[in-house]
Amino acid sequence: MFSKTLASGGELRPLEPWRAEEFAAHLDRAREHIRPWVGPSFVTVDVPGARATLDRYAERAARDGAGIYGIWADGILVGGVMFVEFSAATGSFEVGCWLEPGAEGRGHITSAVRELLAYAFDIRGMHRAEWRCRSDNDRSSAVARRLGMTLDGVLREAWPVGDVFHDKQVWSLLASEWRRPSARS
Repeated sequence: MFSKTLASGGELRPLEPWRAEEFAAHLDRAREHIRPWVGPSFVTVDVPGARATLDRYAERAARDGAGIYGIWADGILVGGVMFVEFSAATGSFEVGCWLEPGAEGRGHITSAVRELLAYAFDIRGMHRAEWRCRSDNDRSSAVARRLGMTLDGVLREAWPVGDVFHDKQVWSLLASEWRRPSARS
């Protein structure tokens, strides 16, 4: 178990299956706010669903394929970040995030994603990070820009929400770009 104090003042820790009740309570506060921006299996409605989500990430983490980490502010789980995909074989990974509305605007996500990038690039020697978000998610696009990512392109109507298809942006950051001082500040 580790705990990392973020530049935002929050605390980053693994979000493990034994925290399912805490995760479910957090999702009760965040669900409607994050529903348009995350996959439908993530916005579970009860403790068994929360445990299933955390179990999926734990199983994938055990195979070195993903990972999920919570952000705590004043001892309360307020959001998190994750390796949506992690492929040591290809040197590429995708990072993602979510946050409940009361915790926005404090820099928690940017600080936490920087920790994931540091781990992936500096410790694991990965080559390429990706950030994917709906094109109309201005807050998410702003995080990618703050992290020094480049908008690679837009996948047209690639994000289904019910019967509506939204465009998806694909941002990236290469290890060589990460190593520049401006990317870390």
